[in-house]
Amino acid sequence: MKLSRLASIATILVCALAVASCANTVRGVKRDVQSTANAIEN
Repeated sequence: MKLSRLASIATILVCALAVASCANTVRGVKRDVQSTANAIEN
């Protein structure tokens, strides 16, 4: 039972880190697209 609980906690932590990484990547892409649009306008 302890192993199962530990595996569940580890899985939740890994999923949380993956979601956080995706959020940062999406923000970075948004900044890149905005800076590219600004460069094209200028």
